[in-house]
Order: sequence, then structure tokens, then C-alpha cells
Amino acid sequence: MVVLDASALLAFLFGEPGAKSVESELPAGVISAVNLTETVTRLVRDGHPGEIVQAKILKYGLVIADFDRTQSVQAAMLYPLTCRFGLSLGDRACLALGMTKNLPVLTADRVWADLDLPLEIRVIR
Repeated sequence: MVVLDASALLAFLFGEPGAKSVESELPAGVISAVNLTETVTRLVRDGHPGEIVQAKILKYGLVIADFDRTQSVQAAMLYPLTCRFGLSLGDRACLALGMTKNLPVLTADRVWADLDLPLEIRVIR
């Protein structure tokens, strides 16, 4: 399994560079509910109907992970390690999911490659 960041899922949905890397991981993909919110928000903001967006994303078989207490505390604890890189709460939620589940994380955000964290980060482009 692999954890998808919103940036990776959006790259796939928009057919951006790195989309093929994401596509091959979708059947074993898991995404935080926080990152799903980011993804759907972006698509709705761009004028796509929410119900269609949700159906399209879910048809790929992604597992949606609840943002639980353990992940919320882990995401908060990541702040001092990630603030100089400008990571958002959504970014830290993704990383926290990867850390708590001991899974690699897939992202389009290149700056993540510079993070010194105890998990595998795969940058798609």
C-alpha cells in the first residue's frame, strides 16, 4: 500500500506529469480524509460537481483513512520539523498517515524529498 497526497491525486486526475506513477499505485492507495477534502475542494472550486468528483475518485478503489486522534497528534508534532518547508496541515496529515501506518507516501511536492522523516517519500515528478 501507499499513501497518496492530494497533490499526487490531483496530478493523476488532471493528467499532469507523474500521473502514470500515481495510476500504477491507485489500486493499493490510501488517502487521508483531510487530503480527500483538499482534492474535492480543488475540483469543486474549478466548477466540477461534488457528487461526480467523489464518484470519480472512489471508482479507483482508494481507501479513505479517517483522520484520527493518533494522526492529529502526529501531524501537530511534525510542525517544528516541517514549518521551514511551508507544509500545510493537509501535508502533515498525509505524512502522519504514512508514519502511523508505516507506509510510503506519494507526492508531487518536491520539497518533501528534503524532509528528514522516518518514512519513505516518493516524489512523482
